[in-house]
Amino acid sequence: MTTYVLVPGFWLGAWAWDAVAADLRSRGHEVVPVELGHAPGDTAESHVDDVLAALAPLGGPAVLVGHSGGGPVCAAAAERARERVAHLVFVDTGVLPDGVPQIEFTAPDEQERTRAAIAAHGSGLPMPTRDEFAALGTSTDGIPDALFDEVRARSLVEPAGAVLSGVRRGAPDPTLPKTVVACSFTADQVRPLIDGGVPGFAEMGGPEWSFAELPTGHWPMFSEPERLAAVLDGVHPA
Repeated sequence: MTTYVLVPGFWLGAWAWDAVAADLRSRGHEVVPVELGHAPGDTAESHVDDVLAALAPLGGPAVLVGHSGGGPVCAAAAERARERVAHLVFVDTGVLPDGVPQIEFTAPDEQERTRAAIAAHGSGLPMPTRDEFAALGTSTDGIPDALFDEVRARSLVEPAGAVLSGVRRGAPDPTLPKTVVACSFTADQVRPLIDGGVPGFAEMGGPEWSFAELPTGHWPMFSEPERLAAVLDGVHPA
């Protein structure tokens, strides 16, 4: 049996993992979906604390899984609680350099739109519509319209601090296995960025990193939950 700690990306609660968690439990695994804070004052750093709190009571090292904006949060958590993490998985995401916020890893025009949306809301960033995601180049492929509408209706406003602030990185441990589940991009698309030493990608060239491709949109827990569970089931603690 493996213990999986599942961390959602922006706008999502622990419920986003329901289908994946059910599949993994049917395979005999223990699953701990994490609820990240979405109060106006929460930040990327407080989200790291949320993950650390989920890891603390576990009986042994877990497979820590972060989706999208949860990926950099999980990287920082693993660096602070290395003894509690056996394998680190990034679902359609990766790491960010020390202190770099999520927004700075997007194009300037997208940054402008994001800041304007936060300013219009007042304290955070509401989940975009499907058309808005398409304009941003974020794939919602594989999610039926009715399901997307349900997800968006349940979505949470992402606190401004989670979007505009980064996390403190420690020293990445080269003995900790790390897997990227590539959904809306491919390993071949990432390789030139790794080889070119682009910040946030360069460290992914180490021998502890591997890629598993699951072609779909950016939210495989909704578009391909069984296939995502199968990929995670194949990730075993070292």
